[in-house]
Amino acid sequence: MLNYTVRRLLMLIPVLLGMTIIVFAIIHAIPGDPADVILGEKASPESKAALRQELKLDEPLYVQYGDYLKKLVTGDLGTSIKTKEPIAKEIWPYLAATLELTLVAMALAVFVGVNAGIISAWKHNSWFDYLCMLIALIGVSMPIFWIGLMEQWIFALKLHWLPSIGRMNPRDPIDAVTNLYVIDAIIAGRWDQMWTAIKHLILPGIALGTIPMAIIARMTRSSMLEVLRSDYIRTARSKGLSQFWVIYRHALRNAFIPVLTIIGLQTGLLLGGAVLTETIFAWPGIGRYIFEAISSRDYPVIQSGILIIAFIFVMINLLIDLLYAAVDPRISYD
Repeated sequence: MLNYTVRRLLMLIPVLLGMTIIVFAIIHAIPGDPADVILGEKASPESKAALRQELKLDEPLYVQYGDYLKKLVTGDLGTSIKTKEPIAKEIWPYLAATLELTLVAMALAVFVGVNAGIISAWKHNSWFDYLCMLIALIGVSMPIFWIGLMEQWIFALKLHWLPSIGRMNPRDPIDAVTNLYVIDAIIAGRWDQMWTAIKHLILPGIALGTIPMAIIARMTRSSMLEVLRSDYIRTARSKGLSQFWVIYRHALRNAFIPVLTIIGLQTGLLLGGAVLTETIFAWPGIGRYIFEAISSRDYPVIQSGILIIAFIFVMINLLIDLLYAAVDPRISYD
């Protein structure tokens, strides 16, 4: 297991290097000049030329890329062209906001999706099975922005149950320690702030988790149906074991490998694809941060943001690969 983990970590180096090259090439192929965005189109040519020289935008692309790579090796993500702040310091609050939202969305998607899929397979061809699969099909089909707008209209505007935007009450800000607001509120012993942070997470978490929930439910049902037809399941039932114990102890463990793969892929996709949810709910996450950087041609922020998301995505997939052996003892990496 240790040797396999080390090999996979070493494989990250060419993957991330290739990612930096691709992102760098694509970003610099986009029309537009950061100097025009920062100074405005009415700025004098001399001031624009001075800014390009200061930011090294007048250097050849390979020189710019080499300079970026040197900083990256030392752990320096560079400096934002727009804010003049170090990206490593500036990006963490946005990344923490997206991580918190993604964890809530995936926890909801996994809990509801896995259990709905199990019961649908258990009650195959029943009304519950048909209803769950219909809801799953609707969940996959509905766009995230429509789900978010309907949630805001029903639960925020009409019923006034939950807040519609933001992460926290601006009149009672949280003292940021980790920038994960629920954890920060617990650290501070402010249970009222914790409940406020949770309420702000509910609507965007449901909107973001709807599609993964539907996909996980359908995959769990399909995998469980195959396993429930196995001989060892019939043997377990013949021994007099309860149906609940047979389903959750024996069948689920062998059916969970493809489901675990889907969970890992969906978690990585949510990290990079939460921009719609973050925009609708005014959630200050990394998706909005990168989108604003694209609008202002802030090349270092775009490169660093995409690289961080790619790194987390690859690490999640590595974690899923290692969990295979824990879920199924027949799998060994030695």
